[in-house]
Amino acid sequence: MSSPTSTLSSRAHSWWAQSKSRSQATAASFIALALVLVGISTYVWVSPTGAPLRDAVADATQTITPFAAQNAELKRNLNRATQTIASQKGKLTAIQSQALAAQAGSAKQLAAAQQKALAAQNEVASLKAQLAAAQAKAGSSSRAGASGKPASNSGSNGNGATPVTAPARADLVNPSSRYFGMYTDQAPFNWATFDSTSSKIGVSPNLVGYFQGWDQTFRGDAVTRAWKQGRMPMMTWESRPITSSNDSNVAPDYSLPKIIGGDFDAYLHQYAKDIVATGLPLALRLDHEMNGIWYPWSENDGAGKSINGNSQGDYVKMWRHVHDIFQQEGANDLVVWVWAPNIVNNLPASHKAAGYLENLYPGDQYVDWVGLSGYLRPPFKPDNDFSFDYTFKPSLDKLRSITKKPIILAEVGASETEGHKAAWITSFFNGLAKPENADIIGFSWFNLAVTSYVEGVRATNDWRIDSRADTLSAFIAGLTRPEDDFTLTPAP
Repeated sequence: MSSPTSTLSSRAHSWWAQSKSRSQATAASFIALALVLVGISTYVWVSPTGAPLRDAVADATQTITPFAAQNAELKRNLNRATQTIASQKGKLTAIQSQALAAQAGSAKQLAAAQQKALAAQNEVASLKAQLAAAQAKAGSSSRAGASGKPASNSGSNGNGATPVTAPARADLVNPSSRYFGMYTDQAPFNWATFDSTSSKIGVSPNLVGYFQGWDQTFRGDAVTRAWKQGRMPMMTWESRPITSSNDSNVAPDYSLPKIIGGDFDAYLHQYAKDIVATGLPLALRLDHEMNGIWYPWSENDGAGKSINGNSQGDYVKMWRHVHDIFQQEGANDLVVWVWAPNIVNNLPASHKAAGYLENLYPGDQYVDWVGLSGYLRPPFKPDNDFSFDYTFKPSLDKLRSITKKPIILAEVGASETEGHKAAWITSFFNGLAKPENADIIGFSWFNLAVTSYVEGVRATNDWRIDSRADTLSAFIAGLTRPEDDFTLTPAP
């Protein structure tokens, strides 16, 4: 018997021999077929009977040749058109940039003229006061601070240099013209983005918004840096750590009952003392958007469940408790208290109901301004007409039914999503110009691009004033209209 190895070798040799024989036969057949086809083709082209076919091929060739030439020409034309479009687009962009620069320049000139006129008015008022004082032999006149007027408050700038001054609190609470404010990523600690955006507008904001947490001590440098630039600081003061995530409304160490119960009294007393030591006024927006369900100082989730251990009535108790401590320390002579809910449009039904917002209001004796947070942001409801009234009117009506305090749109912005931003900005300023909105003393624009969750949908919204050319142009046009009555300060 042969071995398994020899048997496998024999089978392999037999298979190869058969395969090789088949391959040779296949190759011979292919060559024969090729020769037949060549012969047929030669016969067709040489034989008289092949003339019709030759003519048809020639006609097709003659027909295709002009089309090929036309196709090449069309390609050349398309390339030239593409180059022309690119060139014109570049020219259009340059023209658009020049137009925006001219618009910003005009706004800056208008602001400078307004400031000169205001200075002249103040000078006349001062001379009249001095004359009246002299006639009455009442001694030297006192001059109350107001926007553009000599200030009555002063504070250290932190480095021993000339003290920083600010207007009197009473004149800040009831300004003679509107505030234009802005939030950026670092102001008032760094003015780079703030000033860059201001230069594109041509007008510099006279209010700066920023955020602080309850794990931070009072930042007097924020206030002095703001007033050194002639800007009112508006601090949003959140009773939670500054690094807290916006996608959580749980902060058990900072619950309203704990604040009311005195757990933070030592912190609050020191905070108030530090404000007094700085000696400069500021607006304080304490625990904003309390009528929503996304912050740990809200009372319930709209379905009857407590948020962060809070109960109905706790928000008002907390506010009054903090206010009373500030009163004890004398800080309320400098603080402008800002109570600022969210617009009611997308709140749970229970939070829109009559009486809900009213029960969150601390009372006129505890509040100086009432405000709103309000954005044009997706997802958009079918009835949204992208107007000022759609965004703000239901909420303004509620505020006015609660109090007659001045109103500030404390945090506003508009998303570029779906292309409604420029038209919304135009409507925004048109709304401010209406006589019924004369009690709105200004706004502060959220000038950032932010990714967040809205109604469970993650989205990045570009709120920036200069996000697009048409957006910036609409903003400049609205801000500088005389009927909108803003304090215009030339951009640096």
